[in-house]
Order: sequence, then C-alpha cells, then structure tokens
Amino acid sequence: MKHGPIALIDERMPVVAIAPHDAVFEKMIGNMQEVKARSGSVIALTTRGDSKLQAILDPSKDVVLQVPRSPELLTPIVMSLPLQLLAYDIAVRRGCDVDQPAIWRSQSR
Repeated sequence: MKHGPIALIDERMPVVAIAPHDAVFEKMIGNMQEVKARSGSVIALTTRGDSKLQAILDPSKDVVLQVPRSPELLTPIVMSLPLQLLAYDIAVRRGCDVDQPAIWRSQSR
C-alpha cells in the first residue's frame, strides 16, 4: 500500500482487501483505514466472526464478504473462491468474453 499504489486511491477506485484472521490482520486493518482516509471504497474479504471491520467500514460504500473459518493452511483456498467469483462478475459487467479470454484468442491465430 505504500508509495505508488496509495496514490491511485480515490472515490472511484475500489480496493479489494484480503484480511483473514491471521498474524497480519491488524496491518490489513491499518491499510483499510488508509484507503478510507483517501475516500476510497473497500471490498473486504475476511473470515467469519469479526467486528473490527464493521467498525471502520461504511455499509453504504463498502462491502464485507465473510468466509467460514478454516485451518490456516486451507485459508488461501477458501479465500480464492469468492475472489474468482468477483473476477468473473467484473469481467461479465465489463462485457468481456469470459469463455475465451483475449490471451487465448491471440495464441490461436
């Protein structure tokens, strides 16, 4: 979040924050507070059972997606599923062909 990426944050740029309850959770809270200080909106992906995110995020601008708690080694797998669905939904909304990405089209020629 330091230097370059933080300069891109404004009210039109949502930031996806992956914040499971682990050793760096408090640092992620700090990063989300920096986004909020720059009028950015946050899409937070976290594990169930947290009230800290609800306290710093604005329900009218931000979204909190919760996944079930899991063993630490499985958390990346559990977190990847909603991220894949988010990527799919964004691609569909942008009008991209999700069944045949551009890189595949360029290789088939």
